[in-house]
Amino acid sequence: MCYDVDIFIDWVKKCRQAGIPESVPIIPGVMPIQTYDSFLRRAKWTQCRVPQQWLEQLEPIKNDDAQVREVGKDLVADFCRKLLDSGTTMHLHFYTMNLAASTRMVLDELSVAPAPDSHNPDLKPLPWRQSLGFNRRDENVRPIFWRNRKQSYVARTQDWDEFPNGRWGDSRSPAFGSLDAYGIGLKGTNEHNRKLWGEPKTAQQVAELFVGYMSGKVESLPWSEAPISSEADTLRHDLIDLNSRGLLTINSQPAVDGAKSSHSTYGWGPKNGYVYQKAYLEVLVHPAILPKLVQRMEEKEEITYYAVNHSGELKTNVSSDGGPNAVTWGVFPGKEIVQPTIVETVSFLAWRDEFYHLGLEWSKCYDEATESRRLIQEIAESWYLVNIVDNDYRDSRGIFPLFDGLRVDGVDVKTKAVANGETNGTSHVNGSTNGEKEGKAPETNGVPDNNNAVNGADYKTAPTMMMKH
Repeated sequence: MCYDVDIFIDWVKKCRQAGIPESVPIIPGVMPIQTYDSFLRRAKWTQCRVPQQWLEQLEPIKNDDAQVREVGKDLVADFCRKLLDSGTTMHLHFYTMNLAASTRMVLDELSVAPAPDSHNPDLKPLPWRQSLGFNRRDENVRPIFWRNRKQSYVARTQDWDEFPNGRWGDSRSPAFGSLDAYGIGLKGTNEHNRKLWGEPKTAQQVAELFVGYMSGKVESLPWSEAPISSEADTLRHDLIDLNSRGLLTINSQPAVDGAKSSHSTYGWGPKNGYVYQKAYLEVLVHPAILPKLVQRMEEKEEITYYAVNHSGELKTNVSSDGGPNAVTWGVFPGKEIVQPTIVETVSFLAWRDEFYHLGLEWSKCYDEATESRRLIQEIAESWYLVNIVDNDYRDSRGIFPLFDGLRVDGVDVKTKAVANGETNGTSHVNGSTNGEKEGKAPETNGVPDNNNAVNGADYKTAPTMMMKH
């Protein structure tokens, strides 16, 4: 049990430094304040330090149980916010002692209790998990780049005075925070990460690692802190195929054309709404492959892209005065259209800094003279990070044909055949036109997944292009 944020954060750091890996969660125990006497008694019994300012606020009202619960609610909620926003933990354990009222008051203050209009408490109000920070309560827009590193995004934006609500403003002022804050670097010790990711000595072995992650056999990557999500099931075949050819995928989302807001995989927001997504792909590309890929992206007018390397060389077909590009949005009864996830230039360049920082940290998990360190460092310093948006959200496979025939020289990972949507049977969700039923897998919209002639047959017939590594 704990009430002091700094003590808990310091203790977690010491645990990690002692070798306890990030895969082992360290969860703070929180006991809401029911009465003043019981609060002090249990704090003394557990030898839990109570901040002096808490005592100063509670002492004058100690004989009024209702006031104690009200003030205690604010104190405990603020403690929880600071813990979660620090990135030290994403979980809280509440001791209710069979007294639900004070715990419910804290949950309401944190805005994590199910809303009255919530059709399913398991469904999130936005596509991404909201921060509980008091000044972030109204935040409802974020860049997609930190989708797999949510704690890092919170840490790098914690000093902002206000957060996007309804629209994405100018992210240059204030700027994204530095990369040396706690929670931004790689998790775990070097030894733990070597066990997790092996000691790759060739591009083939790096590709095998990424294929393992896309197949659900590897639990994390340097840029993805959690196992691959169920949303990727509709793209699994294509993702495995790209990685097996040395095109290393970092982040992705499928096109969604009007899925119900109650959909078990894609749903979010209030009931009786519909949600949409543009297909998005973020991929690490060998520099020899980039020119052909850029040519193809330039030829397809529905595609917008950014490509950048470690040194900051940026290529894009987005105009300099172009605004944010919404890649998820929702339409709900009686509400304005919500656009919670965007792609935007300045935030992508901030993500670029973090991305290559993590790549070089990965290389430092290996001894300086090893082949693994040289290989990972070379990839981090020379390969291009490319993000691609297909702005035709009704096209399920507009992005993947761009890569047909492209392969890093020497990379050919043999994989087991996996169909797109093996889990839920679709590569494109159309919840309204195709009459999606609650609890059933959505139907496909358009041609079946195995028909590669659609959307770029000219690329399919091109000869395989081998790129020197």
